Amino acid sequence: MDRRNWFRIASAASGALVLNPFWKWDMTHPLDNGSPDLVRLCYNENPYGPSEKARQAIINSFDIAHQYPFAYVEELAAKLASKHGVSREHIVVTGGSREGLAATGLTFAEEGGNIVAPSPTYQAMLRYARQFGMHIYDVPVNRELGHDLDGMHKRITNRTNLVFICNPNNPTGTIIPTPEIRSFSKSISGRTIAFVDEAYNDYVTEEGFEDMTQLVKEDLNVIVSRTFSKVYGLAGIRIGYLIARPDIADRIRTNLMASTNIPAIMAASAALDDAQFYEFSKSKNSEGKEMIYSALDLLGLEYKKSHTNFVFFKSGMDIVKLNEKMRSKGVLVGRPFPPFTDWCRISTGKTEDVEQFCSTIKNVLA
Repeated sequence: MDRRNWFRIASAASGALVLNPFWKWDMTHPLDNGSPDLVRLCYNENPYGPSEKARQAIINSFDIAHQYPFAYVEELAAKLASKHGVSREHIVVTGGSREGLAATGLTFAEEGGNIVAPSPTYQAMLRYARQFGMHIYDVPVNRELGHDLDGMHKRITNRTNLVFICNPNNPTGTIIPTPEIRSFSKSISGRTIAFVDEAYNDYVTEEGFEDMTQLVKEDLNVIVSRTFSKVYGLAGIRIGYLIARPDIADRIRTNLMASTNIPAIMAASAALDDAQFYEFSKSKNSEGKEMIYSALDLLGLEYKKSHTNFVFFKSGMDIVKLNEKMRSKGVLVGRPFPPFTDWCRISTGKTEDVEQFCSTIKNVLA
């Protein structure tokens, strides 16, 4: 990329911060002033992490924190490869899943090209790709708030570089049944690449649900994104990874913008071995969702049963106004997801935080 193009893209990106009113919602909540008294149920974080084993691994890593992380990245990549039954060459370790999304967007960005994606969905890759001249074909979710795979398929052209799939989807919390996503991904593999964001995969309890690594093993044009930010509680540590065919992984690897760090690597490795905390996180998440469902049922509000660590429900109130009212009572809820501007995404939290949300939403909507 020459200097002129670089400055053009950088200027466009900085302009987006000013011109796009929803951009700031993706980074931090505009009503979050850092007060310790706020209940933050807007970021889809795991309120219980990191686990004690991961914390101890971080502390122990200080003795080698003066070293560059390259050798340790290799060790973690090998461990992840073993976990998923692929070769080390299939794994791209990233500084959080956001970096994996951005690096993939950069790798396959092409002026005049396009990405097909559901709407609404997680925007990190899509916003990044737009800065490089990519067009995004937004395909509205269906009546069940799930991916409209037929509609997405019809949008694919000979200029489609990627099809973005978020499974489970953020913000709707819905999943694509395994047979359907397998069939869809196979059907498009000869024409383009399916990027499957599985950030919330660990929370799915649906019988028969499987991740998409098997399609990677079959050498299809599929990229799978995973993170340590959710069930493992390492959102503030910033570490994630991609699983892709080695030739695709090599292309993405060259566009990584910043490697992760030794404390994050050691925390992730310890988290993989901590089955007890993993199950604890999932159990507390299920408990929190049931509490939210009960409160919404009492209010007679529409919602979708979620396969994630949040619930998407129809409050009937504009989300900006609802945010202000909830914030005035010490609770932060999710950002706008147009066109669902009277729907709200609420994250699970510790039991006492969910209890506060339940009582507050009843007062606000009474």
